[in-house]
Amino acid sequence: MNILNIDSSAKVFSIAVSKDEEILSSKNLKLEKALSKSIVPVIDSVFKKAKLSLENIDGFAVGLGPGSFTSLRVGLSTIKAFGMVTQKPVVGISSLDVIAQGAKALGSDQICVLCDAKRNMVFASIYKVRNNQAKRTSVYFLSEIKDILRKVKGDCLLVGDGVGLFEKEIKLYFKSKKNKPTFVDEKYNNVQARDLAALSFNRFKNKKTDNVNTLKPMYLYPQDCQVRR
Repeated sequence: MNILNIDSSAKVFSIAVSKDEEILSSKNLKLEKALSKSIVPVIDSVFKKAKLSLENIDGFAVGLGPGSFTSLRVGLSTIKAFGMVTQKPVVGISSLDVIAQGAKALGSDQICVLCDAKRNMVFASIYKVRNNQAKRTSVYFLSEIKDILRKVKGDCLLVGDGVGLFEKEIKLYFKSKKNKPTFVDEKYNNVQARDLAALSFNRFKNKKTDNVNTLKPMYLYPQDCQVRR
């Protein structure tokens, strides 16, 4: 199954074309540059490298955020348009889940994803790694960093672009705690469409697709600042 996977939730626009679980072609680009030039030419370049075209794609996957309102809508609108034109299935997956997917092989039983939400806050979620799968054990949060850290029980790997922003606060919090954080290489902190591809193939394989007409980005700022899915 050929799948086009894109995520535009953060500072890096990431795209990958996959065949089942194999990555055929991928590219990461600073989002401002991708949006200013339109992301369609970027997608075309990845298609060419994979020696495929839109007509060869069997399904589309998109990171739903949370993240930047404008860039999320651009990415989702593109994927929805492709799905409607080709009449091929679409899946949407939380970008926090995608980051956890990329970090699950780094040797920790617990992962906490922390992403910059501006306003001195983070988007976050907590995962347990079992049988090489990162399973979410919390809701998706929007909160101050101290409130998220209080929810971490036991040793934990911290990942996401929010980790560097709040590194001092994180280290100070854990200084007097028995449980300790593990920091990862910066390359794991951005959403990677390669990791989205692994999750999307599983969704397609199990026929858990989304309605292209009602699929929406994940926004956490409205209402009580928590979204359950």
